[in-house]
Amino acid sequence: MRVIVVGAGVIGLTCAVRLAEGGYDVAVFARDLPLETTSAVAAAIWYPYLSAPEDRVAAWSRTAYEEFSKLAELEASVRMRRGREFLVERKPDPRWADVLPDLTRVSPPAGFEDGWSFTTAVIEMPAYLQSLVKRLDQAGGTLTRAALPALPTTADVVINCAGLGARLTASDPTVTPVRGQVMTVEQCGLTEWLVADRSPSELTYVVPREHDVVVGGTSQPNDWNLTVDQATADQMLERAAELVPQLRKAKIIRHRVGLRPARPAIRCELIRTRTGEPVIHCYGHGGSGVTLSWGCADEVFELVQGI
Repeated sequence: MRVIVVGAGVIGLTCAVRLAEGGYDVAVFARDLPLETTSAVAAAIWYPYLSAPEDRVAAWSRTAYEEFSKLAELEASVRMRRGREFLVERKPDPRWADVLPDLTRVSPPAGFEDGWSFTTAVIEMPAYLQSLVKRLDQAGGTLTRAALPALPTTADVVINCAGLGARLTASDPTVTPVRGQVMTVEQCGLTEWLVADRSPSELTYVVPREHDVVVGGTSQPNDWNLTVDQATADQMLERAAELVPQLRKAKIIRHRVGLRPARPAIRCELIRTRTGEPVIHCYGHGGSGVTLSWGCADEVFELVQGI
């Protein structure tokens, strides 16, 4: 069966890899190549964020956590790291906590009311995306840059993983950008990640990788601006350094901006066009593309099998 995947971010590539390794003839077409996508900007910690519906997100997240746990033993760009999240109000354990082997409550610093610690996957996205491309190639799939005005019709099934591009490819205006700005700084001896969400305008995270640390961030709905804002960068670093003082002396390497493809609910479903061709839509993952990638890829694989 000939399958065309539209989009080469983490969702598109993961679906393509799952299908190609499952024996399908897969071609990926994308306006932006993997390292040009929002996925390449992501701090990429497994953590369900800015996505719904809750029950499906929890299920997809569990599948991806288990997959990343396995990949951490095989793939250099995936590491299991322990870290902490601080909360401004007390909350019950998250719905997806049952997949975590070591969720424990911790005492939060001043200004926070609750917190927990757990081990999760940290993914170095530029290297990880390249590893997915390599897997796709080894499985016989192809990746081609192509700016498509509409979904192609030259395959047995089309998988629409266009992210924000689904506003065009699916005529879906409910997909909107949530701007995220981050910076990378030199590694300063950090091994644990940190998330502190005081409010939508004060989202703070520190995600250590092998040779650098990602510091973020912002969560700005309906903002298409891809230009780095220096005042925002200064505020992000100050918030992060209050919680992780080592960051004050870390050399800044670069600033980046990405647009998360948010939607009121993730769309992952099979439809038929007016002329009967099957199309599987898989987009609207918000800030959880990496976190949900393998779970959604498995569901897409099952949908293709059912055609």
